Amino acid sequence: MRIGELAKQVGCDVETVRYYEREGLIAEPERDQSGYRSYGVSHLETLQFIRHGRSLGMKLVEIRQLLNFRHHPDGDCSGVDALLDVQLERIEEQIAAMGTLKEQLIALRAECEQRQTNRGCGIMRSLNQAVQIRQCPCHRDESV
Repeated sequence: MRIGELAKQVGCDVETVRYYEREGLIAEPERDQSGYRSYGVSHLETLQFIRHGRSLGMKLVEIRQLLNFRHHPDGDCSGVDALLDVQLERIEEQIAAMGTLKEQLIALRAECEQRQTNRGCGIMRSLNQAVQIRQCPCHRDESV
């Protein structure tokens, strides 16, 4: 199959396929008699594997490691476990950061409870405090 068909089957752009190829994540395909790249089932499966890993938030360096584990199916899976543990920690950090962000936005939103001009808006006033290097209501417990 050609690159466009491969990309379509997996649901990504042609440029994504080319990028993964350049990065060595996908084996370089053979060329047909016309010089076009000819992708096979193994390319499709590898690309689906990569896309699945990306959908789980895995970084390309981690996906490269997972592909290595995939190519060595009889190896010890402790490395796979370790990669997932790192990803779980990263997600926990992101969840905590999102909770903090939510609290900051709630605090900021509380600064303006009625319709008025932008000049009188408490949210705009708070955002401008950061410009003046003054502590704003949404960052009371942190330095700006």
